[in-house]
Amino acid sequence: MPELHADGVRLAYHDVTVVEALHLAIPPGKISVIVGANACGKSTVLRALARLLRPRAGTVYLDGRSIHALPTRQVARRLGILPQSPVAPDGLTVADLVGRGRAPHRTWWSPWSAADRDAVVEALRLTDLAGLAERPVDELSGGQRQRAWIAMAIAQGTPILLLDEPTTHLDLAHQIDVLDLVVDLNRREHRTVVMVLHDLNQAGRYADQVFAMKSGSLVAQGTPHEVITAELVAKVFDVRCRVVPDPVSGTPLVIPVSRHHKDSGGR
Repeated sequence: MPELHADGVRLAYHDVTVVEALHLAIPPGKISVIVGANACGKSTVLRALARLLRPRAGTVYLDGRSIHALPTRQVARRLGILPQSPVAPDGLTVADLVGRGRAPHRTWWSPWSAADRDAVVEALRLTDLAGLAERPVDELSGGQRQRAWIAMAIAQGTPILLLDEPTTHLDLAHQIDVLDLVVDLNRREHRTVVMVLHDLNQAGRYADQVFAMKSGSLVAQGTPHEVITAELVAKVFDVRCRVVPDPVSGTPLVIPVSRHHKDSGGR
């Protein structure tokens, strides 16, 4: 199984340190979700795990080796990332976008192969986009567009997927579609998934492991039941809440307490 972890990592932009002394081990074959308030360093951590940001100190390891010591093509065959709000070139079709996921498996002298074609067809099938293959990406709805980008990551064929806020700007139905697709990929193909999510209830419902961050530090990690507690929400988000079992999934359900409402304490 692929192994991805950060050891004593410090991350900064210019002279501003964003993440300090991070120790983070991603459980292989599971869905991990990073949560925290805005500007706490969630997306920065994901960029470092994807080798898009070099640590100022410490090391990110992929399969036991420093990720920055590995050839770019080797990393791209092991790890795929979907950044926030990606943008496709004007007029690019869904099939063309998904086909770009095969780039790490090809060289400039190698022709488009049957394996490449099959990977694209399968990615389109898994994301329910086969009927839209020839549609320009910029003509799709928000949910369809997000599925197209995920299809590209699927076609890349990596055992690790990093998704930065994959449900942002989507309505509730499309959010569920995208997250259910992520679970399908994890369960059917045993892909290791790391997501940044804002919604704690989605994190509780879909994650096997939750990492909670505050001000650039990892403050809690464990199963949703271990991490998503009223005490943790107050510490990380400065929000009073009650945490009750989700009536559908049994996972932690966060109910914020507004200052305009009195907490009845369940009575």
